[in-house]
Order: sequence, then C-alpha cells, then structure tokens
Amino acid sequence: MQSSTAEDQQAKQPAASPPEPRAPLPQGYRQGIITAITVLLGFSLAFVRFWGFEAPGPWRLRSIFSAVALLTAIVLQLIALFRSLRLEDDNPVEYRRTVVWFLVSALALVLGLLIAAFELSGTLDSK
Repeated sequence: MQSSTAEDQQAKQPAASPPEPRAPLPQGYRQGIITAITVLLGFSLAFVRFWGFEAPGPWRLRSIFSAVALLTAIVLQLIALFRSLRLEDDNPVEYRRTVVWFLVSALALVLGLLIAAFELSGTLDSK
C-alpha cells in the first residue's frame, strides 16, 4: 500500500539552495545620491522660504497648486533621503527604488517651479 502525503512529497524534493549573495553597490554610489538629495532638498527649502514668505504679491488659487507640488517634492525628497541612509540601500534593488523616489521628487519640484514661475510672471493672468 502506498500512502503519499504532502510531507512525503516535500521530503522527496531537494532542498532549496540559498539565494546567491549580491554584489554591493560600487564605492561612492550611496554617497553620491545622498549628496544629490541633500542639495535638491536644500534648494527646495530655500525656494519655498523665499517664494512662500518673502515674494511680493497676493496668494491666488494657482499659488496653492504650486505650493502643493513643492511641498510634495520636499516630502518625497525626505523619503528618498531616509531610504538612502538605510543599510538596506546597499542592495542594488533597494538603491534603484531610492533613485526612483528621488527622480519623482525632482519631477514634482520642476512642476512646482514651473507653476510658480508662471504665477510670478503674470503670464497666466488675463488682461
């Protein structure tokens, strides 16, 4: 009589081999992205300080769109900075995800800057 159970089936299968260790990132990659993030974050904070508090003129509805885009960019930059400082970011897969967070934050920053530039210049005002 043959009795085949799930345990017998698992015992017959070869043991799974451990995953191969991945090579760490090349020297300087993490330091480079940390530097890039902090430079962009410093610019973003300085721009929001000037544009939001020191620039002349009243706030309008379009100003809120720019402020939301700029604040979103700052939050995304902080997330990318946090990710880049983790030990797990030495793994190339995690590093690539951090780069994507950083690129999305840069795109949000550019969008916010463009809206702010059009708003400050008065280009969008109807005459």
